[in-house]
Amino acid sequence: MIQIFNVGAERMLGYAAADVMNTITPADISDPQELIARAQTLSAELGAEITPGFEALVFKASRGIEDIYELTYIRKDGTRFPAVVSVTALRDAQDTIIGYLLIGTDNTARKEAEEALLKAGALQSAIFNSANFSSIATDAKGVIQIFNVGAERMLGYAAADVMNTITPADISDPQELIARAQALSAELATDITPGFEALVFKASRGIEDIYELTYIRKDGTRLPAVVSVTALRDAAGIIIGYLLIGTDNTARKLVEEEQKKSDQSLRDQQFYTRSLIESNIDALMTTDPAGIITDVNKQMEALTGSTRDELIGAPFKDCFTDPERAEAGIKRVLAEKSVTDYELTARARDGKQTVVSYNATTFYDRSRTLKGVFAAARDVTERKRVEAELQQAKADAESASRTKSDFLASMSHEIRTPMNAIMGIADLLAKTPLTPEQDKYVQIFRRSGENLLNLINDILDLSKVEASQLDLERTGFSLSDHLEKVIEMVAPKAHEKGLTLVCEIAPGVANDLVGDPTRLRQVLLNLLGNAIKFTEVGEVSLKVETDLNPAVPAALRFTVSDSGIGIAGDKLGRVFERFTQADSSTTRRFGGSGLGLTISKRLVELMGGRIWVSSVVDMGSVFAFAVPFEVWIAASRPVSAPVGVGSEAPLPELHILMAEDSPDNCTIALAYLEHTPFHVDVAENGIIACEMLKAGDYDLVLMDRQMPAMDGLTATRTIRAWEKAHDRPPTPIIALTASALKGDRETCLAAGCTAYLTKPIKQDVLLQAILDYSRSASAPVAHGEPEAAKPALSARITAQIPAYLDSCRQHVLTMREALNREDFEPVTILGHNMRGSGGGFGFQAITDFGAGLEQAAEDTDVLASRRLLEDLSSYLSRQAPA
Repeated sequence: MIQIFNVGAERMLGYAAADVMNTITPADISDPQELIARAQTLSAELGAEITPGFEALVFKASRGIEDIYELTYIRKDGTRFPAVVSVTALRDAQDTIIGYLLIGTDNTARKEAEEALLKAGALQSAIFNSANFSSIATDAKGVIQIFNVGAERMLGYAAADVMNTITPADISDPQELIARAQALSAELATDITPGFEALVFKASRGIEDIYELTYIRKDGTRLPAVVSVTALRDAAGIIIGYLLIGTDNTARKLVEEEQKKSDQSLRDQQFYTRSLIESNIDALMTTDPAGIITDVNKQMEALTGSTRDELIGAPFKDCFTDPERAEAGIKRVLAEKSVTDYELTARARDGKQTVVSYNATTFYDRSRTLKGVFAAARDVTERKRVEAELQQAKADAESASRTKSDFLASMSHEIRTPMNAIMGIADLLAKTPLTPEQDKYVQIFRRSGENLLNLINDILDLSKVEASQLDLERTGFSLSDHLEKVIEMVAPKAHEKGLTLVCEIAPGVANDLVGDPTRLRQVLLNLLGNAIKFTEVGEVSLKVETDLNPAVPAALRFTVSDSGIGIAGDKLGRVFERFTQADSSTTRRFGGSGLGLTISKRLVELMGGRIWVSSVVDMGSVFAFAVPFEVWIAASRPVSAPVGVGSEAPLPELHILMAEDSPDNCTIALAYLEHTPFHVDVAENGIIACEMLKAGDYDLVLMDRQMPAMDGLTATRTIRAWEKAHDRPPTPIIALTASALKGDRETCLAAGCTAYLTKPIKQDVLLQAILDYSRSASAPVAHGEPEAAKPALSARITAQIPAYLDSCRQHVLTMREALNREDFEPVTILGHNMRGSGGGFGFQAITDFGAGLEQAAEDTDVLASRRLLEDLSSYLSRQAPA
């Protein structure tokens, strides 16, 4: 235990004597790790086991061995300081140890001095032995005395190879030494010898000297270096040698070389860019944001007749005939960042003017600061000439197209007008009592007329498609209704030949569509007509399904299949060509113009679809087409009672004015309306028609379009103006025209017509139009008047009518039983069947009843279904019994 703790100890260690006396030992304020290390060392040295702690501090002294050692004390505040400790054993008269005296001195200053010396020595050693630079010291004569590690590594020599043997000049580039001696001789006006003197001359005169030098390595390779030379002097100022410190200059040299290459590359790039600019066929220029020209190429010089020096600094706008437009072009580029095809007319010094098309854009520096506008002008004189020629050619083509249209309109009128009389008389003759031979001739007469009319229609349709005069409608329609009407139109011919006619709509196909139902019907009638024509036995089918080909999205596929004569494989590629059938014998056997498939293909493509065919000779053909349609979201089909519910609807009494200059057409029309309660007045031209309408009260006007004195459209406009001036309600006017070209319908409607019919006009079409459009159509009717004559049905269909009516009566009983048990499925199915079949047998009322029943059943409307069913039953009971 500590017994004495003097003032020095208190100051050095920070403890008060009272804190430690009789409390702790010197080991408690010593570094524990040093105590452990000391104990281990002493144990090994003295061959005794010494415990770390106080024993380790005094063991030698306890054995009478002088002991002075270094120790680290730990102050009261935890800081550490090095001390040198001297330990002495205290003994009594009997030489027994009674204690120990530890005298310590602060070793901090000596430690710091030692560390400083170590650092200084290490620094000097590091400097001299650095591998990053060479240190070469010579005597006064230049012989190398010191050659450090850096010099060895840089130059490849060992120090022993060069010391006291050579001078630094011996490992330097001789040519550089000569050049340096010459340069210094000239600079300092003294004769300097190439060699070591050239390396140290300035330093020997007290002049700071740093220069570039190429050392030659031991292996002969060269090392660029930067050398700093200092003269070494003794105390008397006499030069005793030189110190040459060199640093490897390779990296800087490489950088300089790369910079040279970069500069050369930049110069090459500038030359290349300039070459591109000069070789460009366009006149190029740059301007600053104010529109002042900053550079041009030779083409710009040629365009303006001015030199590059004359153009640079001049306003851009001064180069053109319209400076304001040119200036506006620059402003537009600055505002929009770029401009294309901006036309200006350049004006040269000699007055020559050139139309140019400018493309321009803004350009910026690296910091994205706007620097100006880059513009390229191309001479478009030749292009303008070609455009003018093309414009003239287009005008000529349009003129030719108009001439063709006028010719087609004229021919259409000239052909359709006599065709109206021919076919009308044939229809009327067919309804008169005829001998079998006369009936045969009349039927030939009618078929020939139909064929001729179909050919005329085909030629006109093809002409309209090729002349881009055929516009598509975009209207909503019911697919099922549309297909039923198509089937009704071809059913008689199929039944005449004993063919099975099938129509199928695949599940999931939308019924309410938006498209052109008229052109769809035309394509289907062409394909179905051909299928029936070329099939003698078997079946003709029409199937509608969703088309899965991604090339025509949202499309329906219509497939017409037959079991007919088929088409040879080598002929399939030509079936869609004009005036083409599989072979000439086909034309002789079956007739036809060969235009139907051509028109179908054009119409399908016009609707955005595609058409194709596959066939096997003697097994049949499959014609298919896919056309995109939109779904008619707004479709609404409310249930309503069919026309004539309860009985065949009698025709109303109507007062009709017919404006027609052709006596033949008058005869036909009057014959068509002979057995109706219609009273018809005839006006020979538009002037007379206007006067008669003003004087009389007419329910409808049938207005021929082409008449002498005043044509039909002028007469219509005159009538509309008169009605408006006298506050009269508009009289329905149906235009009758022999023209069937694009725009005819629109022209008639624009003139004020209510509807539009194309000659030759069928009796049923005329009657239906009168009923649809007359303003008195819904007025009280004269009962007992004969109903309008129905179109004649084939003998085969006529023979089947009694059985058909019996079937319908049986359907009524079946549907009544189903409604009693509220089973709507049979009502839906049978109503759909009658909807599709009634018109084919000449009973439009049955078709209407069927449509109403189908819709009512789909809506699960019991009351409406029962009402329609009773009306249908009543209607059937009035028909001739089976």
